[in-house]
Amino acid sequence: MDKWKTENIRNVAILGHGSCGKTTLVEALAYTAGVTERLGRVEEGNTISDYDKEEIKRLFSIHTSIVPIQWKSMKINLLDTPGYFDFAGEVEEAMYAADAAIIVVSGKSGVEVGTRKAWDLCERLAIPRMFFVTDMDDSQTDFGKIVRELTGLYGKKIAPFHLPIRENGEFTGFVNVVKRKGRTFIKNSEYKEREIPEEAEEELNQYRELLLEAVAETDEVLLEKYFNGEAFTQEEISHALRASVHENAIVPILMGSGVKVQGTTMLLQAIEKYFPKPEANPVIGIDQKKREEFIGDFDSEKPMTAQVFKTIADPFIGKFSLVKVYSGILKSDTSILNVSKGAEEKLSRLYVLRGKEQIQVDALEAGDIGAIAKMSSVVTGDSLAAKEAPVLYEPFTFSKPYTYVRYEAAKEGDDDKISQALQKLLEEDKTLKIEHDVSSHQTLLYGMGDQHIEVALSKLFNRYKVELNISKPRVPYRETIRKRVSVQGKYKKQSGGHGQYADVHMDFEPLNDLEQAYQFDECIFGGAVPKNYFPAVEKGVVESLAKGPLAGYPVVGIHATLTDGSYHPVDSSELAFKMAAIQAFRQGFMEASPVLLEPVVSLKVVVPDKFTGDVMGDLNKRRGKVLGISPVKNKQEITADIPLSEVFGYSVALRSMTGGYGEFSYEFARYEQASQEVQEKVVKESKEQHAV
Repeated sequence: MDKWKTENIRNVAILGHGSCGKTTLVEALAYTAGVTERLGRVEEGNTISDYDKEEIKRLFSIHTSIVPIQWKSMKINLLDTPGYFDFAGEVEEAMYAADAAIIVVSGKSGVEVGTRKAWDLCERLAIPRMFFVTDMDDSQTDFGKIVRELTGLYGKKIAPFHLPIRENGEFTGFVNVVKRKGRTFIKNSEYKEREIPEEAEEELNQYRELLLEAVAETDEVLLEKYFNGEAFTQEEISHALRASVHENAIVPILMGSGVKVQGTTMLLQAIEKYFPKPEANPVIGIDQKKREEFIGDFDSEKPMTAQVFKTIADPFIGKFSLVKVYSGILKSDTSILNVSKGAEEKLSRLYVLRGKEQIQVDALEAGDIGAIAKMSSVVTGDSLAAKEAPVLYEPFTFSKPYTYVRYEAAKEGDDDKISQALQKLLEEDKTLKIEHDVSSHQTLLYGMGDQHIEVALSKLFNRYKVELNISKPRVPYRETIRKRVSVQGKYKKQSGGHGQYADVHMDFEPLNDLEQAYQFDECIFGGAVPKNYFPAVEKGVVESLAKGPLAGYPVVGIHATLTDGSYHPVDSSELAFKMAAIQAFRQGFMEASPVLLEPVVSLKVVVPDKFTGDVMGDLNKRRGKVLGISPVKNKQEITADIPLSEVFGYSVALRSMTGGYGEFSYEFARYEQASQEVQEKVVKESKEQHAV
């Protein structure tokens, strides 16, 4: 593939709800541009984008794939993203490399939750966008209804550029609303001019009025002209539309059929005409040598700087670091600096990826996207630069995973293999997380949802031949006491020769600080227990804290005081005093009104207003305490305190309640005394577990 100048590059993310036709559209665009001679189909597992075994098996995108195509004098890097919410990290990676986005809407399904989430993501990152309504070949598709829905959601920003023409129920062409011209498809997406059907005139006038209104809103001079009833020139319309799309003041709606390759030529023309060059989105970094700001403005004359936006770690094709060049020219067979790690790397081969195809290139100009093989120190988010300009860019942030499962090796001796395989997955997917919970003796795998975790497990098995057993996580309960007690612990053992003897009198009482495990004091008078045995007594207390007598959970908030005791000059030892303290602890703990503490998290749920009642009702059923509701960007944010045990499986429940519109996050707040019902259940389960 040729080296492309910055002004001729467009980086475009393809977004939308799951199964709305994104991959099919990318396939149609590649076919229209002459990249392929045969149209691949998702159902047949032969598309350019969905080449991974998991994607072929499941018939939907799991990873972001890059499909570069040439259209006229342009190189368009299409970033085909997953639509299912469990793979949001892949979408976020694509958006860090994209300069614009196409939000695909299925004409059959209409505006879905994924459509709105794609819009929200574009808004958050200030990315120019346009809608493409696909499935126009389906007679049930109602383009007007979709336009009305989008206009109702996003107002006068929405500007339909096309109006469908149907003859005998078939989608045969379109009216170009901008130029007020009729078009008829002659072969796939190719078209010729035709008369505008009479029956389309009324709808055309409506769309034309919407378009002109949107144009008028972009400029005071044009607005005045509009109110005075003066007509806009074609040049004024085109210029205003281009500037307004760049500024997110106007969002065009185009249409077609991915399956029948209709409308793709118009879409490519719109990308060329309306989408910005990379230089429209400069990136700010800090030159580590000069300690001053460096603007990555996609100037090829500047020193080379780039950033890794995605990592592919596959055992069959190897490791690839996908980069976007922010300035200068990235060349093969050079040494570059990983500024984030302070490590020099030898870059031997440079590639452009098209799906799984690896196309070797000599260089990438500023603004372009490519892949570097076998960069050992490099991970997603790292800044790469020429040594003379060590520019560090801000690392990327990704959605935090909240769904988790407990896992163990299915086969003994696989722990090292599993650890290495998981590390590869974590390199590739920034929304997977591993957590070793020492207090509850379990290892947890976090993901964006159940499907995300299921796919990760499948990859581990198919790619790396390791298998995990997963189970419901053990809730990290704690144990403490509610009253003060005084007890005696005596350890006496005689087995020939020297025996073992220790006697301790101890007070145990609440520390009134659950953040602290324990506090140990002594108030011994007259040498009843020699000072050299005090550490042994404390050690006995500390060892007892790890597994509480109530249900086997760690103990917190204990104040232990050694008040009296006795010893034997020959038979006493540190071991004996430690054992005596352990006995005293067990007895004292169970006499001091022991209670179970459960972790409580602060939960935030953001939902459209109409779901507020359902969500609050469900939180009450989960023993949650709703603390407040506040408006957040046309939605409601519900804040509640809820036991951690009730959060397990919440992502599935929330999606079911809200049709996927709800989002949640939480963080640990504190420990609270569990209800008697919960305590009895947990203690019973603990006894049953130990009885097995």
